[in-house]
Amino acid sequence: MTTKRLNACEVAVIGAGPYGLSVAAHLKGTGLSMRVFGEPMAFWRAHMPRGMRLRSPWRATHMSDPDGAFTLDAFASERCIDRDAPLALEKFVGYGLWFQEHAVPDVDRRAVRAVDGSGNGFRLELAGGDIFAADRVVVATGLANQDYRPPAFRDLPAALVTHSCEHADFTPWSGKQVAVIGRGQSACESAALLADAGAEVELISRGEIHWLGSTAARSSAPHAAAWRLRDALAAPSAVGPFPLNWLAELPGLVRHLAPTARKRLTARSLKAGAAGWLQPRFGNVGCDPGRSIVGARAAGDRIAVALDTGERHFDHVVLGTGYRVDISRLGILAPALLEGIAQTDGSPLLQAGFESSVPGLHFVGSYAVASFGPLMRFIAGAPYAARAVAKAAVRRRPRGAGLRHPALAVAGSGGSTP
Repeated sequence: MTTKRLNACEVAVIGAGPYGLSVAAHLKGTGLSMRVFGEPMAFWRAHMPRGMRLRSPWRATHMSDPDGAFTLDAFASERCIDRDAPLALEKFVGYGLWFQEHAVPDVDRRAVRAVDGSGNGFRLELAGGDIFAADRVVVATGLANQDYRPPAFRDLPAALVTHSCEHADFTPWSGKQVAVIGRGQSACESAALLADAGAEVELISRGEIHWLGSTAARSSAPHAAAWRLRDALAAPSAVGPFPLNWLAELPGLVRHLAPTARKRLTARSLKAGAAGWLQPRFGNVGCDPGRSIVGARAAGDRIAVALDTGERHFDHVVLGTGYRVDISRLGILAPALLEGIAQTDGSPLLQAGFESSVPGLHFVGSYAVASFGPLMRFIAGAPYAARAVAKAAVRRRPRGAGLRHPALAVAGSGGSTP
């Protein structure tokens, strides 16, 4: 019979993307024993298509460490990266891996398979069967398993329908007829990349595409002054329209808004839109706005999409329909633990320090949007979240520093895996 190894730490961070790495970097400077689990930048590497560029402005794309030493600016200076063009996915992934190497070099790349409560803390089961105990857990798994699929497409096979997050490469669809559903950034960029790859693309959406900072609009003489004023008034992270974008910059204040006001702010700030620099690449993309999807069915080796204007046939459908947070879909939280987390529409309700109603269990990134507002949907929210979690972890550390799992602490030598 194989005996599982027991290890322990005071704080376990699950996820090694921009939020997880930023939180881990800040925790490292607190004196708490900490462990971060997961493959660095995994979601960005496996679930984002090559050729993608980030919509966020440069100044809102920094990860965070306590000394501010590992910024995107520092990485760009070292690698001679152009700051004027939208940041390419592969360069951002490179930045994330560089940040991890310098700020959090000791990442445990094993996946966490399950999290459960254990006494006054938590029990984590890792891939391979090892058990880890932690006083505090930070869930920073990004958008994994949170993709939204409209009901009409949910029962159709992957050969006919996929979500945009399932593609790192669109070249297999060269010469195929592909419908893209949606009108946000992921839908529009997927459509442009599919067209670049040689597919015949039709973008189907409920309304017209809202181009954010359209190049044509900016260059139009009657509106140029208005755009300059808009740029001058823009908040650093550029999340939402003026003046709501300045409120979004203050997640600590947003948390204290009435739930209905916070929900309206978030909905308005995250309204579907696509970066204006994509618009010139739509020359080979057909657009069919104002459509309602009635249903969809397999039609031999093709897919038939029933619209309010009639049925259309395609080789494949790519859903650029975004994400809807539902922590039950994470797949790692034990049922009893999940039941104890106060929620609203699938999102955890969080207190200061991003702590849930289960003491010691924190959620950051998109899981925090319902409580801290739209900034948490973007990389720009990582610095605030990292500082807040680290501060809460130190403030709520048990008296007489040390783990609340004495048996496991001895077995794990204070967090070191043999």
